Amino acid sequence: MPGTDPAWTVVERCAAAGELVTSLPDAGGARLACLCVPVAPALVLGSAQQTSAADAAALDRRGVDVVHRRSGGGAVLVAPADQVWLDVFLPSRDPLVVADVGRSAWWFGELWRSALTSCGLPPGDLEVHRAGLEPGPWSRIACFAGLGPGEVTYRGRKLVGISQRRTRAGAWLHSMAPSRFDSALLVELLGLDQAGRDTLRRVLDRCVATLPVAPERVTSALRVALARRDAGR
Repeated sequence: MPGTDPAWTVVERCAAAGELVTSLPDAGGARLACLCVPVAPALVLGSAQQTSAADAAALDRRGVDVVHRRSGGGAVLVAPADQVWLDVFLPSRDPLVVADVGRSAWWFGELWRSALTSCGLPPGDLEVHRAGLEPGPWSRIACFAGLGPGEVTYRGRKLVGISQRRTRAGAWLHSMAPSRFDSALLVELLGLDQAGRDTLRRVLDRCVATLPVAPERVTSALRVALARRDAGR
């Protein structure tokens, strides 16, 4: 039986990471879901990070761009085939927008969990984090070194990262699940001394999960999960 949730418009965006994170499409006051694919590698810094958080020489050597997103958190390394990246917009009066930012991403984590379960991942291996922010000592530097509300873990390791930003028009929620995670390259690109790089790499290798199924399956499952929300299921 159809529910009362507004319908989602789902679009695919394939562009440079800088455009994907800064030139957000106009949703026209409606729900919008964007499946994003960067055309080249990029180090995406959080809104509170300075460009100096990256190692300019390493970026040049590796041919990796550096861009700034408008939402918080630490750095994320993206590349054309290394993640499933889903951004969603909710207009300010949408029933999914709640005042408590600590709870506002729970539904989004559940949407991811539903999609991943439909791809064959055991439900008991997936958990939506419904407690407060668990930043960890390195999460201001690298996003996946901490755990926030709504984010999804797989067998105890972080699989889906979420950040959000609110404007007068509504709320953007940005999410990503890595299909490949190169901790060595990420720490090489950050402005850390060797001891810091070694420590951060150990932390990331211990706490980050990658998708155990093909990204294309997850993308299709997310489309279905969004459609099911349209139908109130």
